Amino acid sequence: MKFDRHRRLRSSKTMRNMVTETRITKEDLIYPIFVVERDNVKEEIPSMPGIYQLSLNILEEELKEAYDLGIRAIMFFGVPNEKDATGSGAYDHNGIIQEATRKAKAMYDDLLIVADTCLCEYTDHGHCGVINHETKDVDNDQSLTYLVKTAISQVEAGADIIAPSNMMDGFVTEIRQGLDDAGYENVPIMSYGIKYASSFFGPFRDAAESTPQFGDRKTYQMDPANRREAMRELESDLREGADMMIVKPALSFLDIIRDVRNHTNVPVVAYNVSGEYSMTKAAALQGWIDEEAVVMEQMISMKRAGADLIVTYFAKDICKYLDQQ
Repeated sequence: MKFDRHRRLRSSKTMRNMVTETRITKEDLIYPIFVVERDNVKEEIPSMPGIYQLSLNILEEELKEAYDLGIRAIMFFGVPNEKDATGSGAYDHNGIIQEATRKAKAMYDDLLIVADTCLCEYTDHGHCGVINHETKDVDNDQSLTYLVKTAISQVEAGADIIAPSNMMDGFVTEIRQGLDDAGYENVPIMSYGIKYASSFFGPFRDAAESTPQFGDRKTYQMDPANRREAMRELESDLREGADMMIVKPALSFLDIIRDVRNHTNVPVVAYNVSGEYSMTKAAALQGWIDEEAVVMEQMISMKRAGADLIVTYFAKDICKYLDQQ
């Protein structure tokens, strides 16, 4: 018979493992944690089963569990007690993220802290920058000043990587210049430069208490219908000094991850967002899917599409799965 016998390389688990093209490792993972300024809080987020808002004074337990599982990169999101028009809590020397960073670095000096650099969790209006009261929209250039201050404050507290998620034009070049001027030339920027105005962010906004109080974020986040626009954002951010590129969300944008991988040699990061997490968790809790199998298949799909790293709320679960293999 004259045909190709592809099944030869699928004949046993050992054979399949030997020729597998894509693997997930603990080093691939970045684990997001929500830290609140109130004391003695450990509250499960209703729309994100298994994920909690945690107070600073009980953060050590979560950090120890994550570290002991093998996680070496954390991304903090802060929920302050007070919010204002300019999001001043974001760049407060003693802000919630700054304090969480200091605590984490004091516990484990080899734990990488990725600082989400945005204002939405700290503004009383819930937008990612300051508002121009004439246009009723986010003032791009004025917002950059506060974002630079935020990035410098985060690095001063011990952050290893700055990850700006605000989607203002010029945020990479302004933050890069600000960090360089402050003496932080060696701190890399992991740009959220390809961030879509997605419906999959809903549970995160519950967790971070950052839902916009008016309007939406479509004037600064990208239209999910657009593919070529992602390449324009990529080109701008690389030219302005980005060291890594995030694509957010991940599962509905695997084609974008592949495009980015094909057009650059910098590390590509997939953000497995809250809505993606919540849908999978909900189906698993109903017994409709095999959670471990589905989660690992999702992670493989992101890596196969071209991601080098994955930000995921499943990070602890994945470490446990890997330990059992």
